[in-house]
Amino acid sequence: MKIESHLENLKESIEEIDEAVTKGLEKKQRTIGFHTSAGAVDILEIILHERNLIDSGFVIKHEWFNSKRRIAEKFNFDFPRKEEIMNLIAKIENVRNKLCYGKRQDEAVLEKLVHDFNSLKKIFTEVTGHEL
Repeated sequence: MKIESHLENLKESIEEIDEAVTKGLEKKQRTIGFHTSAGAVDILEIILHERNLIDSGFVIKHEWFNSKRRIAEKFNFDFPRKEEIMNLIAKIENVRNKLCYGKRQDEAVLEKLVHDFNSLKKIFTEVTGHEL
């Protein structure tokens, strides 16, 4: 997928997350789970595409971030702030399925997830120069 498409998808995810925050995190937990996960993967794909580390046909699967071994296997190259980015995405993925398919979570879990996603957005802006 082209960078422009990832940027459009990322902006949509950010809008959905912002709307969920406004309406109340506990009411929109599935929205938060899906869109933080999708947005995190879009952020990573944009960074890697801009550095020509992956080609346009390469698809990153969110499930990869549930395993440190899989992360190391799939991303065996360096890029700016790699460790921070990978740790934040792993944290997001660690709660994704609970939010999307499990029982309702405490507001603190949702707040932490949004905080981690916002930290990832900040790194993205610093690394790429894209304003979100």
